[in-house]
Amino acid sequence: MTAIARIRARGLLATGSSVLITLCGLVLITFLIGRVMPIDPTIAIAGDHAPADVIAKVRSDLGLDRPLPVQFGIYLWNLLHGDLGRSVMTSNTVVADILHFFPATIELATSAILVAVAVGVPLGVWAAVRRGTGVDHAVRVFCLTGQSVPIFLLGLLALLVFYAKLGWAPGTGRQDVMFEGDVPVVTGLLTVDAVLADDWDALHDALAHLVLPAAVLAYFSMATITRMTRAFMLDALRDEYITTARAKGLPAMRVIWRHAFGNIAVRLVTVLALTYAGLLEGAVVTETVFSWPGLGQYLTVSLLSADMNAVLGATLVIGFSYLLLNLAADMLYRLLDPRAQ
Repeated sequence: MTAIARIRARGLLATGSSVLITLCGLVLITFLIGRVMPIDPTIAIAGDHAPADVIAKVRSDLGLDRPLPVQFGIYLWNLLHGDLGRSVMTSNTVVADILHFFPATIELATSAILVAVAVGVPLGVWAAVRRGTGVDHAVRVFCLTGQSVPIFLLGLLALLVFYAKLGWAPGTGRQDVMFEGDVPVVTGLLTVDAVLADDWDALHDALAHLVLPAAVLAYFSMATITRMTRAFMLDALRDEYITTARAKGLPAMRVIWRHAFGNIAVRLVTVLALTYAGLLEGAVVTETVFSWPGLGQYLTVSLLSADMNAVLGATLVIGFSYLLLNLAADMLYRLLDPRAQ
């Protein structure tokens, strides 16, 4: 085995170990959250006025009367077998609910990150190239506003302007009532399923409902992407190889996009992956404002209903998604930049 291969093997081993430790910590923290929160799941199941013997029976059935290490062992055993319990709110298994609601969150977050990257990256590059000008100041104010204004306020303002006042947006929800149940569920992504079903009216309706929440969520993440792109580009434009490229008389666009941006693209990968993970997590507020039937709204309603199995299951899925995206970013970083081995 060559020295480079040994270095890569050690890097992969270290990455795998850190992922395993993080995953174990995530499971443990999720379990402890369910035990320390001031919500009694037995009350949610049995009812507020249930007799003491009924509550005791429910606690015994749930295993809550056993020592904490035993409860954790049961929780871990069920988790390894794909059992997250049953939701009190929907009467379905939590796994079935997650498979139903999570695609809507993925569709919303993916649409938002695509818009954020398409607008935020060129905007950050432009601001760095025009540093100190009015364009740069305007972009910085734009980013500051996106990071300062609460996302729920942006959502409410968007609904007020584009739905209530101008009538451009169709309102809240994921689709109009007249299209509900028309598109066969294949992937769970409504826009994709509408294309697969060749139902262009349903696709138009789905896109119309998607635009406003995706734009609000995209603006929230676009501010971060633009700011980080600008900072990376400013560092790159000060390097000596950029001065050399300009001295050779290379076209300005080639210097900016091929040499400077090409050098920061690897670092942007990590930023974009973490931003996307943040969208999956931060979509909770946006989905609540726009009544978007995703995992965020499911988590919020479950928390208000004291449905702890659903809350813990949704929290675990979001945390696991964050971990996977972080791992993917790390692996892609190592693949694109051999110096990071």
